[in-house]
Amino acid sequence: MNLATKIVETNIRCGECPIRHRAVCAYCEAPDLVKLDAIKSYRTYKAGETITWAGERNDMIGSVVSGVASLSRTLPDGRRQMVGLLLPSDFVGRPGRDNSPYDVVAAHEVVMCQFRKKEFENLVKSTPALEHRLLDMTLDELDSAREWMLLLGRKTAREKIASLLAIIARRNAVLERKDVVDGLQFAVPLTREAMADYLGLTIETVSRQISALKKEGIIDLIDSRHVRVPDFAILLDEAGDDSDGGMPY
Repeated sequence: MNLATKIVETNIRCGECPIRHRAVCAYCEAPDLVKLDAIKSYRTYKAGETITWAGERNDMIGSVVSGVASLSRTLPDGRRQMVGLLLPSDFVGRPGRDNSPYDVVAAHEVVMCQFRKKEFENLVKSTPALEHRLLDMTLDELDSAREWMLLLGRKTAREKIASLLAIIARRNAVLERKDVVDGLQFAVPLTREAMADYLGLTIETVSRQISALKKEGIIDLIDSRHVRVPDFAILLDEAGDDSDGGMPY
């Protein structure tokens, strides 16, 4: 039984959740977790399935437990712009806001821990730990949005690929409570087509840059989805960043 199936079929309790230390409930104590358990449910979205449409009223909000979702906006002429990724522990939806500003689509099979919105809003009002955590997550999202602007606006194709790999590596390490060390291995939960769409590149460019990073020993490709980074500082150099910052977790 894989993680996604285990989560959905067993309906695990909040205190046992694999993203508990990073999710919206991270600051909650046992009594608050009991209240969250009472209003939550799990749902699986297949790759390509829409979780939320832009402008659509959504009565459910919650956290990504596993998988990856994309944030995008469709322009009047039909063009689509991706504006970010949602990784495990990221929050979908906003208390107090009726409609979603973006399309949220599962880029890889996604398991969501969902809360009934009205009940969650009421719980936030009476639970300082939830309110505090939501504020922290909002500030983290702002940092990620600024990094996204830099990623799309000023970085080369090579820097974009290296940056995306570094972001995913760091998030994987944080979720698994591991240090970011040389030799770190992690799964890339995106196809090359999805990476190209996300970074504003062609699939050919993505493949060429990944091959170049592999040839130069900056990354090792264990298989089609798993990467090993022999020297993380070198990867950050290729991303145009450094080990002191510039890359959101």
